[in-house]
Amino acid sequence: MTTGSLGSAVETLQGEMGSEWAAITSARDHSREIRGRIQELLNNLASEDASIVIFGSLAREEFTAGSDLDWTLLVDGHADSRHLQVVQDVSKRLEAGGFKRPGREGLFGKMAFSHNLLHQIGGEDDTNRNITQRILLLLESIPVGRREAYERVVRNVLQRYLVEDLGLWRGSRPHKVPRFLLNDIVRYWRTVAVDFVYKQRERGGEGWALRNAKLRMSRKLIFVAGLLTCFGCHFFVPPEPRASIVEGDPNPAPLVDHLLRFVQATPLQILAHELLGQPALAPIGRSLFDAYDAFLELLADSESRTLLESLPLYSLGTDPLFQRVREIGHVFEKALRQLFFDPQSRLCELTIRYGVF
Repeated sequence: MTTGSLGSAVETLQGEMGSEWAAITSARDHSREIRGRIQELLNNLASEDASIVIFGSLAREEFTAGSDLDWTLLVDGHADSRHLQVVQDVSKRLEAGGFKRPGREGLFGKMAFSHNLLHQIGGEDDTNRNITQRILLLLESIPVGRREAYERVVRNVLQRYLVEDLGLWRGSRPHKVPRFLLNDIVRYWRTVAVDFVYKQRERGGEGWALRNAKLRMSRKLIFVAGLLTCFGCHFFVPPEPRASIVEGDPNPAPLVDHLLRFVQATPLQILAHELLGQPALAPIGRSLFDAYDAFLELLADSESRTLLESLPLYSLGTDPLFQRVREIGHVFEKALRQLFFDPQSRLCELTIRYGVF
């Protein structure tokens, strides 16, 4: 499961544009250093049927000093009472290592089971928690230590999304977008947006400004990475075109392998990869990455982050720092609209066809 050219896409784009995204570079280097520390702390805790999976800013290579550490023990095997002990050991070792506990929602820092992620897609049993874990597993996760269980689950989830999407295999067009997967990514994004307002009410506005900044930038970037991952299937040419159906049954393996290249890349790498394929959109790319660099610089500043965490709702209209957050978010959103809807962009027709209708 390799990222191919996606792994160095941000650095390549930065070089071609002659830009210096210091905050992005610093967060990436810091994230890789932290992952190395965690690897040592959690040595020998993962197993063939249970992978320790990191989510959030660390998986996206956007980790800063104030970031939470979101993790899950992903179980893909028989129920075993020892799994709870592994969860407890992971928690103790990370806490001893000075890492912050996962967020208060209780989504992370626990076990997740492959059966729910794979078999409960849609329907009343597919809860907000399950949707979030499944989509984040695809769009912002990385295993620590043994990865067998992680790789099996990711591959099987992708395979289910593809095999059951009959339009991929029965339509007349040779290159198509996986609607089943795309619709679930859209559903995740809408869930995040709705939950943002829910948390605002439940917490009485506490931490609203920081969550708003993340919704405008990092949460939206995850959604964008999902769209680009799905749209990329339209441009994918399998090694053996038309070999997608064998004796009437779909053979998703080539497309699964293609998607895995994106799944194992960070959202910023996926975005940079798309921009490298469209040189005419260089001004849009510069705006996107300049804005995201400014966002990460703000989060890395402990004073600014603390202020956003404590900013009361009544001051949001006048506070200079939050006005800066809004300005960064507006630049980022405007550039995204251009990327997906500018007639010069190869994504425009796909966005209208699959993203709107």
